[in-house]
Amino acid sequence: MNDTLKSHALQIFQAGVQAADPYQVVKRCLHLDNGNEKIHLIAFGKAACAMAQAAQELIPAARLAGTGIAVTNYENVMAVDNVEVIGAGHPLPNTDGFHAAQKIAERVKQAQSNDLVLVLISGGGSALLPYPVEGITLAEKIATTDLLLACGATINEINCVRKHLSRLKGGGLAKLAAPANVHALILSDVLGDDLSTIASGTTVPDNTTYAEAIAVLKNKGVWLAAPESVRHHLAQGEQGLIAETPKPNDSVFKHTSHILCGSNTLSLKAAQQTAEQLGYQTQLYSEQLCGIARDEAEQLALYASNITPVAKPLVLLAGGETTVQLKGNGKGGRNQEFALAFAIAAQKYGLTGQWTLLSGGTDGRDGPTHAAGGIVNANSLQAMLNAGINPSAYLDNNDAYNALHAANDLLITGATGTNVADLQILLLHP
Repeated sequence: MNDTLKSHALQIFQAGVQAADPYQVVKRCLHLDNGNEKIHLIAFGKAACAMAQAAQELIPAARLAGTGIAVTNYENVMAVDNVEVIGAGHPLPNTDGFHAAQKIAERVKQAQSNDLVLVLISGGGSALLPYPVEGITLAEKIATTDLLLACGATINEINCVRKHLSRLKGGGLAKLAAPANVHALILSDVLGDDLSTIASGTTVPDNTTYAEAIAVLKNKGVWLAAPESVRHHLAQGEQGLIAETPKPNDSVFKHTSHILCGSNTLSLKAAQQTAEQLGYQTQLYSEQLCGIARDEAEQLALYASNITPVAKPLVLLAGGETTVQLKGNGKGGRNQEFALAFAIAAQKYGLTGQWTLLSGGTDGRDGPTHAAGGIVNANSLQAMLNAGINPSAYLDNNDAYNALHAANDLLITGATGTNVADLQILLLHP
């Protein structure tokens, strides 16, 4: 039975990953009319190459306005026909990304009013395309972001500041492309799929202001530590001496559109469909699972123990992105920690019946390891004890990788070529 449940969990997980396959989502979402408008192909993010490959296969060469441009992290660079592929720094922006951003800006500015700028966006775009406004260097912009990261600013607060220091973020790309038509296909790595957050919203309106960007830096106590050029630029913007980022009613968005072609939510739906095909009743436990991994795992185990025994096979599904509190010096990632913590909590709360939990990253990578996550069942803790491992001690040392490895419970998928956060799949049998 355990082997069957493990097989089912893997099938359900793979369905979620495949629903976010960047090549397939473009094939599914991109439909060309029979017009003759010239198409400028621009792609950036971790999935840029696969998305660009699919697009150029669908677009007749005669309609391409020159060679396309794709910018991705070095690890994901691959050759694409009719596309110039540029590797750039991620998660830390670098000069390769800066030069790539300049190249994209020059290209979209050349687009004519009856041209189409097709923009393929995936996670990681913020770091891969740094293009500071005039008067601010790349080093000064990075220093400002580092200040915000160090003081615990949220991603929305960081984006608010970044958008007001950038030529492309916060609708900047759409502004440069106007009056050409702009259409974006977006693969979301952001929970809730806020389009203004994904790659810092290059083709969508920005609701934040210079005044709010200043308030973020002041409220976090880093205003005076920020580079003088940054403070000067933001102050000029607040005084109305520099144009605001384009807002929802701005005319630059008159000819822009977008399709959300892949996301954690869409992957959850695909996982749910596959679970039902395998004969399970399904329940969506959480669409935005965040918080501390071990705490969230314990909450799920407590919830499951309260609804078991079940009369029919049931799958609880969750998607999101938890975090790990680093207190030890072990090895692992948030999904491995979630799996180990769940196994411990399942025993603690007396979870009955046959069960299997899978927690995995859709990119196939969990923390600094080759594993995507973990897959555990009621026998996992005993297997660890048999190997001379104390599961709780390993959890406290943030060493989920070695605990799961000893029980043969690591989830190994290899790199998937996509990234729409994490999936948790809990199978419960009578």
